[in-house]
Amino acid sequence: MASATSSISGLASGLDTASIIDQLMQLEQVPQDKLKTSQDSENSVISALRALNTDTALLASKAATLAKASTWQTLQGTSTGTGVSVAVTDKASAASFSLTVDRLATTHQLGFSTGAALTDVVAGSQIKITGSDGVPHSISVGGGTLQEMVTAINGSTADTGVKATAVRVSDGSYRLIAESTKTGAASAFTLTKDDGSDLLGGAAVRAGTDAQINMGLGITATSASNTFTDIVPGVNITLAQNTAIGTTSSVTVKQNVSTISSSLSSFVDQINSLLDKIDTQTAVKSGTTAAGVLVGDPTARALRDQLLNTVFGDSTTSMATYGVQTDRYGKLVFDATAFEKAYAADPAGTAAKFTSGATPAQDGWVARVSAVSKGASDGLDGTFANAINGHTSTVDRLQKSIEDWDTRLELRRSSLERQYTALETALSTLQSQSTWLSSQISSLPTYS
Repeated sequence: MASATSSISGLASGLDTASIIDQLMQLEQVPQDKLKTSQDSENSVISALRALNTDTALLASKAATLAKASTWQTLQGTSTGTGVSVAVTDKASAASFSLTVDRLATTHQLGFSTGAALTDVVAGSQIKITGSDGVPHSISVGGGTLQEMVTAINGSTADTGVKATAVRVSDGSYRLIAESTKTGAASAFTLTKDDGSDLLGGAAVRAGTDAQINMGLGITATSASNTFTDIVPGVNITLAQNTAIGTTSSVTVKQNVSTISSSLSSFVDQINSLLDKIDTQTAVKSGTTAAGVLVGDPTARALRDQLLNTVFGDSTTSMATYGVQTDRYGKLVFDATAFEKAYAADPAGTAAKFTSGATPAQDGWVARVSAVSKGASDGLDGTFANAINGHTSTVDRLQKSIEDWDTRLELRRSSLERQYTALETALSTLQSQSTWLSSQISSLPTYS
């Protein structure tokens, strides 16, 4: 229809009717343009809310971890002996003791005296492995060659606790070595023919041993492995395989608050970063500075207030004694020295001021931050989700209005095009009639 108008534009009137229609349509389109501007504004708000929601969800995740009592297990074990390592559990308490390594845990080994080729038949169709518990296991070895026997021992589904290797020696033959898969005195076993007679001429034995450490004053401790579990409650000592016999070590278990202090400092920085973003998005116009996208939106401002209010457990106490407080700029400040002093004086009591309590009313500061940030960022009924849903509904409603205006404007353009087409047609007809009359008048005879 636009092309038809263009073809007759000004044909009779000399007017650029196409441009006139376009200008009139620009005026008609003003209400729709305002709707589009409102829609763009709403989409900007949605994008800003989603970005804040993501940051709040990350804060909630960090808070949930830091609010767990297990995260506050700050006891750390140290050892002065090379090859002696210390691990502590949540059952540990401060401790200090010395030890000397008397013996490492070893496996039980059998080295058989008669060499053979891998293809030599050295046993019947079965062999027997008997563990220290006295339970025999008959193992099928096929044709009974040395290679078949090694393969059968290593591939057995029975719980023999034994592995085997054929080792080539200087004369080119192979000697069988069988070894327990576990260490300790209880790892002993025998490997014989199925009838109990010697295999490959019998074996030399290296008996498995338990590891042993000497705690002094005639006190020793043994372990089937090189790990001594709960050597004192909650403390495990592990000896490396290359630990020298006679190694002495001083073991100390004490509080190491630096890790948790560092985590709290990072946590406060994360909160302040979120507060900065909220301030930017909700800022009012000032001088040449444009207003934030979320100016006037209550969701982000409410979260800001709630996060700052978490430093007050109730109306009378705050977290200042434990190193967390607000400053005059509305941000959080973490004083590591104050925190570490409070923790050194009362580790359990200080941890309780931060972690989850038996009830929400007993929650510490980090747990309160966790509750606030989760309440804001929850994907189903969080305050951000509700706000985003509300603005999304507005965008949908505006889109419907914009589409309605598209139809309305199309009809208006069609109406204007018909009107101007009719005008050009009428003017063209009048011009034709005028030309005809002029020609008729000119053809009349003249009289002097």
